[in-house]
Amino acid sequence: MAGAGGPLSRSGLRGREAELEELRALIDSVARSGSGALALIRGEPGIGKTTLLTEAVSRAAAAGFSVGCGKADELHHLVPLSSLATCVLHGDRPLLSGAALVDLARRHDQRIWLVERLAEVIEERAGGMPVLIALDDVQWADPLSRFALQQLPGRLRTSPVLWLLTERRGVDGPAEEIAAAVRDELPVRTLVLGPLSGAAIGRLADDTLGAAADERVRDLLRGAGGNPFLAVEMLAGLRTADASDDPVPPGLVLGVRGRLSSLRPDTLRFLQRGAVLGRGFGFHDAAALCGRPAVALIPALEEAVHAGLLDDDGDQLVFRHDLLRQAVYVDIPPSARKALHREAAARLVTAGHQPIDVVAHLLRGARPGDREAVELLRRAADDVLPVTPGLAADLVTRALELVPTARPLWFEVGEQAIGCLTRAGRNREALATGDRLLACRPPVETFGRLQAALGGTLWNLDLADELRRRTEAALTVGGAAPEVDARLAALRALAMSRAQDLVPARAAGEEALRAAVATGDREAHVQALFALGEIALNAGENAAAWERFTALSAVDPAFAPEEIVACQHRDDFAAGERLLAKAADGAGGIREAMLLWAQGQQHLGLGRLDDADADFLTMERLEDEVQVHVQQVNGRVIRSRIALLRGDREAARDHLTEARRRLAAKPNPGNTAAVRFLEAVHAEADGDVRLAVDRIRRVQDEGPFLRWRLLRTWVGSAIRMALRGADRELAEDLAAQAEAHAERNPTVPTATGVAARARGLVRDDLALLDHAVDLLRASPRPLVRAAARADLGRALLAAGRRAEAVTALTEAHAEFAAAGAHAAAAQVQRTLRDAGAGSRRAGGRRPVQGWDALTASEKKVARLVAEGHSNRTAAELLVVSPHTVNTHLTSAFRKLSVNSRVQLANLVRALPDD
Repeated sequence: MAGAGGPLSRSGLRGREAELEELRALIDSVARSGSGALALIRGEPGIGKTTLLTEAVSRAAAAGFSVGCGKADELHHLVPLSSLATCVLHGDRPLLSGAALVDLARRHDQRIWLVERLAEVIEERAGGMPVLIALDDVQWADPLSRFALQQLPGRLRTSPVLWLLTERRGVDGPAEEIAAAVRDELPVRTLVLGPLSGAAIGRLADDTLGAAADERVRDLLRGAGGNPFLAVEMLAGLRTADASDDPVPPGLVLGVRGRLSSLRPDTLRFLQRGAVLGRGFGFHDAAALCGRPAVALIPALEEAVHAGLLDDDGDQLVFRHDLLRQAVYVDIPPSARKALHREAAARLVTAGHQPIDVVAHLLRGARPGDREAVELLRRAADDVLPVTPGLAADLVTRALELVPTARPLWFEVGEQAIGCLTRAGRNREALATGDRLLACRPPVETFGRLQAALGGTLWNLDLADELRRRTEAALTVGGAAPEVDARLAALRALAMSRAQDLVPARAAGEEALRAAVATGDREAHVQALFALGEIALNAGENAAAWERFTALSAVDPAFAPEEIVACQHRDDFAAGERLLAKAADGAGGIREAMLLWAQGQQHLGLGRLDDADADFLTMERLEDEVQVHVQQVNGRVIRSRIALLRGDREAARDHLTEARRRLAAKPNPGNTAAVRFLEAVHAEADGDVRLAVDRIRRVQDEGPFLRWRLLRTWVGSAIRMALRGADRELAEDLAAQAEAHAERNPTVPTATGVAARARGLVRDDLALLDHAVDLLRASPRPLVRAAARADLGRALLAAGRRAEAVTALTEAHAEFAAAGAHAAAAQVQRTLRDAGAGSRRAGGRRPVQGWDALTASEKKVARLVAEGHSNRTAAELLVVSPHTVNTHLTSAFRKLSVNSRVQLANLVRALPDD
């Protein structure tokens, strides 16, 4: 009997000529075009998916591809990145060394960061030759590999990278999710393998037997149902059988189980232990499960290999096909399977394997009350939490199920479960778990710990009042450790940051900070500083907010985005720029979506509308990828405002629709106020002043701090709406708020200038409007300066001071145009024309297609990529995130109608010199 590499190896290709041709064409297309593609091969077990994939890999290698080929394993489907690692660690030229992959996983704790680094490695290889990455049995891929496979093909679509995946039909696997994630970005081919035709099965029989198969054999092969693996198994038995006139020769095995029945008992037992360990397993591990010395099982190993059931590569034994392993596995009685899995876990741990490596066995074999299993599951959850929080939550939730209710360990595991579920974004589940634990009347110290653990959960759910109630109850009960009391006090202060009266909140925050410092508890320290920063922001005290967030960022660099935004509120954009560059150098430990939020605010404040829009788009994509939605509503609100400023009413309406949809999923007061303000802006643009005023009043109803976090630089627009709607009371109220904000921030030019402008609009006071323009000369915000100059110009025209008006309006027009606010510039231009100040054409909108359609940043990225830079090196030169570079590059490819970096380079080289 030949093994997997014998003369039967090409048999499965019979009848697959059309599929082979399609894969050949795809390989050629990727090599020729320089752009990516994905192919998915689906079918039932044994139908020939692996054989077809192997042939495609061979053809790609022969065509000059760098090939990485791996296989996912059912019993290793929980180990982070284990499936994709088999693709990047093996081959003639591995994409990564084992040490490099371990280093990535050990030093960095973010899924997005890991995927980006993998993308850079593949992109670098694809710069010199086309790349094929093939993964067999993707239905068993681990969660992190699934996540990566949903991101990488799209991220690398402009490089010659072909992704080839196989998946069992009928299995709830990730293939369709992967295909759906990338279908709009690169070609996706799905090959569904059906049963082989009778003619193909006949040719397969001829190949195997070395002579034409007679009708008797063909009748027998009809029982294979067109499945090439089953047919080969039947033919293997026939080929090795002695000549016989019996209707069914003695050596002919009808199906996999028939093959197994001919084995000696020791061999079958050995195979069963191996099947428990997985498709690939160690000889010594299987021998240990058999309870016998390895040397005593050498005859069993030899028989299994000789029978073509196992391959032996010197490092491990591998079932030749998973159908063989499954046939062995299902014949083990269920109770015995459970016991063997538990024993396998113990054996592997003793041999030095990591907890995550034995989790699959524990999930199948652990029984209630198994403390060792509980501890292993908890350790595995801690190990994978940074990169796969959803898996960590599942593992520790299972551990909780194994512990008897109301025991001390049950509460301890439950506290860990709350943290993991919250980190995974499963806040409702975390809250339900916490309430179930609390319902069992834990000891007072445990009660405090559980309420502290639920703090982040309640905050994420926008339940500030409930958070305050619970923390105050826990502090009143007492009995908790000092560090737990410090955390509870910090969480109470954070909850109070959403109250109307912020004076008690500030006092509570200061007290919590003192307690945190006294106990030396880092978690309490972080929570207290964050609470004080939020309180200062909500009070409009920009200097205090900056001080708190700077201190917080020093304790925990993950909060660098909050420090950057605090700098922006102080008009210190230079410091914001420095901090962004510093964060970009070490972004592996920083919340990347929030860093993009800060970067977008930086660009928006400095009047770089195109870059700001790209940042907020990228931020939204990253939040979608990790399913942690924080700034989705606000991002869409700002992008809608940007679209209106640019004159793209259709895009602005689309963003408003999306903002409303996302508000329904997260209807907190801040999001509600933001959407109401955006509705007011749209209503004014549509000429519905009454609706605009109504929406501004609704913003006011959401609370004083919310409207000021929202209206800091946009209050002038709100006042103009109120005045147009003849609602002077609302306009006065808004102006008073602006003045109060300026009093709290006397050293911030934007705050003092906006206040002067607000009062000047309400009073129709030319001197105040002129003073506002003078104050804002020191502001770094060009859109705020332009709006003030436009107001001054209109007031000067009304006063009959035409020459001065033209100067102010011309300056406003120039600043709007430089920022890309074409609609605002056009409006000012119309005022100039009406004033008889000439007919100079306003700068028009960019075309939709072609080089001139690209933004300035898109052109920079395109030129760098055309010069051979990767996304990472381009990002380093431009001091932005690689994700932002990817957004710019995606937009550039779409506008230029190119699909690969090679095509982009050819186009850029053909451009005339600037």
